[in-house]
Amino acid sequence: MLDLIDRKIIAELQRDATLSVAHISERVGLSPTPCWKRIQKLEQAGVILGRVALVAPEEVGFGLTVFVSIEVGDHTPEWRTSFTQAIETLPEVMEVYRMAGEIDYMLRVAVADMAVYDAFYQRLTELVRLKNVTSHFAMERIKSSTAYPVDTTTR
Repeated sequence: MLDLIDRKIIAELQRDATLSVAHISERVGLSPTPCWKRIQKLEQAGVILGRVALVAPEEVGFGLTVFVSIEVGDHTPEWRTSFTQAIETLPEVMEVYRMAGEIDYMLRVAVADMAVYDAFYQRLTELVRLKNVTSHFAMERIKSSTAYPVDTTTR
């Protein structure tokens, strides 16, 4: 269970992972050494998965975001393993979710343009047997966040 200080540390790191431990400790009300120890503990516990730079996709050649919904006809463990292995070979796939409901999987795919997406689609459908693939093309990103709304109020 995370206490208030842990949640504050997480919120600060989600806002800006480049902050020094001194800045974080000041913002959460700790001295630097205990703050650093908490950050290390959060990393070791798998609460903090990593620290990354967020990049504007269009500035690095990935101007088209596609949400791909997939229905499958085979739900065996062998098929799931082959699907997972296939997805791992496709760097355009940014996220994959196994879903409940009418579709089985949802992918977020980042590509340069429609021609690149078509090549991706052909590779995907060659790698693994799929019942139905539906592509939804994002026209505009209205909101995008990687930060979870961690409660930093007292409890």
